[in-house]
Amino acid sequence: MSDKENSSICFGLGLLAGILGGMAAGILFAPCPGEEMRAKVKDTVCDLAEKYSPEVQEAKKQALESIDLLKYKLEKQYKKFGNMLKSKKLRRAKELEDISDYDFN
Repeated sequence: MSDKENSSICFGLGLLAGILGGMAAGILFAPCPGEEMRAKVKDTVCDLAEKYSPEVQEAKKQALESIDLLKYKLEKQYKKFGNMLKSKKLRRAKELEDISDYDFN
């Protein structure tokens, strides 16, 4: 993933966090009664869900792809490390076998 893609994702996540933070602050400091506030919040959330649904789905898709890629890379490195350990063990066993082949008597 390039730096440009990372910065775009970070910007999108920051924008989403700002929107959610602004909504939370608005709800907390609003002078409306509870029932009226719940109706406004419901309308706002529904409007936002309709308006930004494709963008949210795309961001979710990109995040899942990034997670899958990272998982693949980690698994690959884990296997590589395991193979390295096996080869070292085999090499050490071979050295011990070679040493034990000599008859010192």
